[in-house]
Amino acid sequence: MPLLDVDKRCPCGTGLNFGDCCYRFHSGEMVAPTAEALMRSRFTAFAVGDSQYLLDTWDKETRPSDLTLDVGITFYRLDILETEGGGPFDSTGRVKFHALYKGLASGVQEEDSTFRKVDGRWVYSTGAVD
Repeated sequence: MPLLDVDKRCPCGTGLNFGDCCYRFHSGEMVAPTAEALMRSRFTAFAVGDSQYLLDTWDKETRPSDLTLDVGITFYRLDILETEGGGPFDSTGRVKFHALYKGLASGVQEEDSTFRKVDGRWVYSTGAVD
């Protein structure tokens, strides 16, 4: 059961509905073809509270043993600022973005994230938060 109605607009900002966008990755139907697509799907996982997807797409070398998402914080907008590499034929990539949130606190998280391919799948490796 998806955490968001598949007919609702996807939180990642593509303009597509959730079912035609990030849900395909969250459900396991498809894997993200690029580092940016993975970043968008991970943002959506934060927005809908899907901590298991976040752990599943996190590099085993850097991921925590468990993940507790902030209660009272809602991520509502993602702006991709720049990308480097991360294409279908690359093995590494970088995505810099702004994630806007509101709730108990409001603001913008700016992060410069690195990704790598492991067994043909993109995974999030590290992120430098500004």
